[in-house]
Amino acid sequence: MIVDSHTHAGTSWFEPVETLIHQMDVNGVQKAVLIQHGGMYDNAYLLDCAARHNGRFSVVGMVDEASSSAPDDLAGWAERGVTGVRLTPSSPESLWKAASEIGLTVSCRQDVAAFASGQFADLIAGLPEPIPVVAEHFAGGTANMEEPYEEFGQALEIAQLPNVYIKLGGLGEISRRPRNLVADFRFDHTPPFVAMILEAFGPKRTMWGSDYPPVGNREGYRNALRAIMDDPLLSDPQDRNWVMGRTASSVFRFL
Repeated sequence: MIVDSHTHAGTSWFEPVETLIHQMDVNGVQKAVLIQHGGMYDNAYLLDCAARHNGRFSVVGMVDEASSSAPDDLAGWAERGVTGVRLTPSSPESLWKAASEIGLTVSCRQDVAAFASGQFADLIAGLPEPIPVVAEHFAGGTANMEEPYEEFGQALEIAQLPNVYIKLGGLGEISRRPRNLVADFRFDHTPPFVAMILEAFGPKRTMWGSDYPPVGNREGYRNALRAIMDDPLLSDPQDRNWVMGRTASSVFRFL
């Protein structure tokens, strides 16, 4: 089973869920995690998508962090069915604490410097209850980073915390796109982040996520899927199964 751990859908920004379902069906992806996009705090549409397609989606919502009622709002969305919340390392500690006490998975977005900071590790280690925390988008790795990738390596030290996981996106997130798109699919340069991530986290704490629909402006959904699934580093079927589906299934509850 293939699970896409990072997708977006909406009625304003991005596309309605039906376009995502088409991509999933065409490419043999059975389930997906719907991640709320920044600035949107009404998670009703995503929950409706999950309800209409029973068992196919898990919902990671957001709340307005500037609101004094944010922890209560989060509890309310959890009662309605969100299985996770999207936070950053700089989100209020009260929200992190609320997520921990409710038992929500945290999908965490930020740049590599934030993940590399000791403050982030301290935040996770200090939660009242250990919950799954998933670093999004290669933990902030980008195509502009240069060898020896020291700061990226520091960010991956969060793997020392057993409840921290990481998402691999399509390679278009971390690669230099060719000026001319020739017939054979390739990038001009891709840092060795997949190998570094698998060495640090192992396949059981690594998951694939397409970042649909933004991926459509990079290499496209199919290429984002196949480049990870067909990577020689995942030639072992057990490792491939974990990264492409089992890890996400173990972290996110599907509605």
